[in-house]
Amino acid sequence: MEKLTVIKVGGKIVEEPSSLTEFLDRFCAIPGLKVLVHGGGRSATNIAAKLGIESHMVDGRRITDASMLQVVTMVYGGLVNKNIVAQLQARGINALGLTGADLNVLRSDKRPVKDGIDYGFVGDVKEANSDVLANLISKGIVPVMAPLTHDGKGNMLNTNADTIAQETAKALANHFEVTLIYSFEKKGVLRNAEDEDSVISHINKVQFEQYVREGIIQGGMIPKLENAFQALDAGVNKIIITLASAIGAEGGTTIEK
Repeated sequence: MEKLTVIKVGGKIVEEPSSLTEFLDRFCAIPGLKVLVHGGGRSATNIAAKLGIESHMVDGRRITDASMLQVVTMVYGGLVNKNIVAQLQARGINALGLTGADLNVLRSDKRPVKDGIDYGFVGDVKEANSDVLANLISKGIVPVMAPLTHDGKGNMLNTNADTIAQETAKALANHFEVTLIYSFEKKGVLRNAEDEDSVISHINKVQFEQYVREGIIQGGMIPKLENAFQALDAGVNKIIITLASAIGAEGGTTIEK
């Protein structure tokens, strides 16, 4: 099997010109086949504010009503996505920007109301069209995937970028030897949240459960790692959590079976 790297990068990185430039230079230097999945939440919040649309968040998740759905579709699928595609083309990478609706690559179900919380037009991924993606990739095209899916009934749905990356990696594991990289603002999973250099270099499932019991791993890192182990179980070869400015280099946290 050919090797493929799926990289998820947060909105904070792609929304600043200097950090985006550094990240894309590193992304282009990664050898072999690759896919990029991006966020863009801060841009969506800023554009919504300019349009007089208030943003509402619950536990870090955006409530997406009809007005906000228009904003995130424009910002994620347009402004952020096409800027990245253009920058990659300038670097000689033949990139193609995609939402889940394009070529039906990711279909979702609208998230049901739970515990009294209605997230609105938010999608939970149900189906990934890996054959179409694999065909594009095998032709030398680099998919750049926005955090948007569709329900197959004509509706776009706002979908968490980590989830897009995970589901894409899992689906493509049928075709390639997949490494999934989550790149963000920390050097990796930290043993001590106050110490940037306390990176846990390797974690397996037993160690993860122990770290959670001991309170070393907590908060938003718990679901991120739970999702990582699900991806491993689904055939993804390796998962790395690292600094966006360090992708392709040694370091970070490697999650193993």
